[in-house]
Amino acid sequence: MFTGIIEATGKVEKIERNETNIDFTLSCPFTQELKIDQSLAHNGCCLTVVEINGNEYKVTAISETLEKTNLGHWNVGTEVNLERCLKFEGRLDGHVVQGHVDKTGMVKHIENLNGSYIITVSYEESPEYTTVPQGSVTLNGTSLTVAESAENQFSVAIIPYTWEFTNMKHLKRGDVVNLEFDIIGKYVAKLLKKQNVI
Repeated sequence: MFTGIIEATGKVEKIERNETNIDFTLSCPFTQELKIDQSLAHNGCCLTVVEINGNEYKVTAISETLEKTNLGHWNVGTEVNLERCLKFEGRLDGHVVQGHVDKTGMVKHIENLNGSYIITVSYEESPEYTTVPQGSVTLNGTSLTVAESAENQFSVAIIPYTWEFTNMKHLKRGDVVNLEFDIIGKYVAKLLKKQNVI
């Protein structure tokens, strides 16, 4: 379980195909603190650390993960948002994030407001995945508040700190991003669907 508060960014150092899987080797500021079999969110996608070698560590993305996320778009040098799993010993900033990417979206527009940014993302909407104004959504693992919500798209406002500290500053129109929708909203949608309300 995660909160969507990005701890640091990492860098993809190596990409190796292994049958239908891909092994990614990354470096990050806290590699020395990682352990084998530890869960680590990469752009919001929970992956298991399988190897640590000096300042680098390795994770494996299986075919299902590659189909549902933007990991297949990574290249050597790609900057990735990172968050270690939640410790239940302090405040819960952000919101409850599972690290299970629901689907990908596409950056439709980025607006610079001279101090903040508005990012508009389009996606294939379905009853299970929707947004509401001032609700929560996770974009590339970052917990964000929905500013505006419309059919098949939503907008989020990015403060300068988040823009600089995460990989948001590298986004451009047409980029594919990982989306995880609010877990409470997904449960409500499923219950309503069972009752034939939606």
